[in-house]
Amino acid sequence: MIQIMNSVNSLLVCCLLGCLLLGCEEEFTPPVVNAEQQIVVEGYIEAGDRPTPAYVLLTRSFPFFSELGPEQLEAAFVHDARVTVSTADQSVVLTELCLDDIPPEFRDQVAEFLGNNPDSIGFNICVYVDLFGELPGQLGQTYELRVEVEGKVLTASTTIPDLVALDSLWFVPPPGQPNDTLAELRVILADPPGPNFYRYFTAVDDGPFQRPFTSVTDDLLFDGQRFEFPISRASEPGEDFDPATFGLFRLDTRARLKWMNIDEAHFNFWNTLEFSRANQGPFSSYTRVDHNVDGGLGIWGGIAAKYYEIDVEL
Repeated sequence: MIQIMNSVNSLLVCCLLGCLLLGCEEEFTPPVVNAEQQIVVEGYIEAGDRPTPAYVLLTRSFPFFSELGPEQLEAAFVHDARVTVSTADQSVVLTELCLDDIPPEFRDQVAEFLGNNPDSIGFNICVYVDLFGELPGQLGQTYELRVEVEGKVLTASTTIPDLVALDSLWFVPPPGQPNDTLAELRVILADPPGPNFYRYFTAVDDGPFQRPFTSVTDDLLFDGQRFEFPISRASEPGEDFDPATFGLFRLDTRARLKWMNIDEAHFNFWNTLEFSRANQGPFSSYTRVDHNVDGGLGIWGGIAAKYYEIDVEL
């Protein structure tokens, strides 16, 4: 009887595997795989603890199945554009600046400012920036972006929301087996009523800020509540995944946290992009990333940010 049941179970498993294989037999091709090349915007302006001048990176989109290397990435940057950032009563034209144009002693600082690891950049990054800080980021202000290049006009709008700071931060022993080298960061947030959208980066000691695997959240599940939750340490570039240490901080280091409020369009961009990254694989579905750029692709995002530093100790 047991032998018969085992045979039946094996047959059911084979049938299920066959269905899966048949379901994957036809290759899925995204509907925009051969779409016309477009201009891609990635730009930000920041208010809060460290107001940051507006800066914008302009690149060209790549075909879905294209090969990417340092030469292709460097060639993707769009040059000689007129990039303007405006409020209701002021505007500034951004200046194009490339990493190779900057004195070597300042390149690492600029690379980290743009969210890149200076040791891993193998090509010349170019950015349009409010070089003299003529239009600083302010809470509650709306900023219009206009890009004119190659006979095209791209526009986008973003509002820097009010900043909702964290109430408190502290470290606790990590869950699971006792551990004398690692700790988990916990925080408390008093979320105001109404829709709010949050993002965060982490860094350790003097390292650059890194984006965690999931960096954004809304307040749908804790709207108007005082809410406690863990903050995961972002993995360093090239760091191997280890479930025993993932998201945890090492004792006797110094943790740094960049806590941000963003508007809804900015949240939707990163939420759909991170969802797409998390669902890659042979059985995943195609995800179209939201964006707020008319006439192109990408994100123009306002940020309200507060920075925290805390020693990792129990």
